[in-house]
Amino acid sequence: MKILKKKQSGFTLLEMSIVLFIISLLVLIMLPNLSQQRKHANSIHGKAMTSVIQTQIDAYENENGTDNVSLEELNKANYLTDAQVQQAHHEKIVIVDGKAIQR
Repeated sequence: MKILKKKQSGFTLLEMSIVLFIISLLVLIMLPNLSQQRKHANSIHGKAMTSVIQTQIDAYENENGTDNVSLEELNKANYLTDAQVQQAHHEKIVIVDGKAIQR
């Protein structure tokens, strides 16, 4: 009587090494792109925050007839929230001659 051996299925060490090599190549290609996308997103966020602050400066100046305003005054008058003022300081946004500028 013949004894049939069951063929074992699975990956060989060489196949696993090739798969890991391909995955590592893909990761090396993606990492610089992710870093660049994060910088781009931060830049866009800074511009959007500057635009929001400029809009609130204009609204405050139109309602109060004053040309000189600070982030703290906008906060006290409820034109900006505490979180927006903190984010503006984090983004290094300042008000110069009635204009919001990111430094």
